[in-house]
Amino acid sequence: MTLTPDVLLELFVDVARVVRRAVDAIDAIELRRRTDRDGQYALDVVADAEACRVLHRAGVRIVSEESGVHEREGATITVVVDPVDGSTNCSRGIPYWATSICALDADGPVAGLVVNQATGVCITAVRGSGAFRDGVRLRPSSTTRVEDAMVYLTGTPPALPPWKQFRALGSAALGLCEIAAGSLDGLLDAGGFHAPWDYLAGYLACVEAGAVVRDARGRALVTDDGNARRQLIAAGTPELVEALAAGFA
Repeated sequence: MTLTPDVLLELFVDVARVVRRAVDAIDAIELRRRTDRDGQYALDVVADAEACRVLHRAGVRIVSEESGVHEREGATITVVVDPVDGSTNCSRGIPYWATSICALDADGPVAGLVVNQATGVCITAVRGSGAFRDGVRLRPSSTTRVEDAMVYLTGTPPALPPWKQFRALGSAALGLCEIAAGSLDGLLDAGGFHAPWDYLAGYLACVEAGAVVRDARGRALVTDDGNARRQLIAAGTPELVEALAAGFA
């Protein structure tokens, strides 16, 4: 199988479909059950098993939040996957949780998908070809000033910038897609705790839409290292990114 971007996106749609089906089969009490691993729900394990089952058939190397690295001899594509981004939202029936998947080749992210599993809204991005939400090309906000901005917040910053409004919705993958789409103007990560599976697909959507994403400490964002953690700042304009980043100076 030749893993073109179109083939990869079809594969990712299949993964998202089986994840949703697996989660839908879990009853409400079981949805809230935790495992012995810090921050992990039983639903994460169920979703991961289904996601990896589909990905294994494609012959790719897998880096998963829940089950780590699945090596594949000769693989030229690494798929970084978070089967359920926003697990707490999912466990409590809050309709804002996603499956986030990104394929990397030797040159970096090549194709990504983030689907809000509660609503079915699907964001796709392909390197050099743009980013789309349900087939509509994405364009970010043109806001440049914090005072005019609606900002997506993860964590609690030590000081609150003078933004117009903020939202804290519990899914970094979907948050980055809001920036790519211009639904929100900027994203500010108050802690350095996001892993590649949380942000790579959303990062590609932002880049392809024309938004700006950076790490607060200037570290490279493109990595398949499951131990890497980054502090994200994103916005539709370089000016707003700089204004948001000023809070960490």
